[in-house]
Amino acid sequence: MLLFWGLIIGLVVWLVVTLTRSGQSGASRSAQPDTALETLRRRLAAGEITAQEFDALRQKLSV
Repeated sequence: MLLFWGLIIGLVVWLVVTLTRSGQSGASRSAQPDTALETLRRRLAAGEITAQEFDALRQKLSV
């Protein structure tokens, strides 16, 4: 009987660890790095650069 409950508890622990690890790796896989154009757009929206600077930098990036 003790062996049975030990196996059940071990299975639950293994399941929780497996699910939490797969959830973390799935999140990091879906998070894509920002592209340069997205960074420029964010900086323009935040007011860090002007529209003219945005256009000049976008042309330099050839996008």
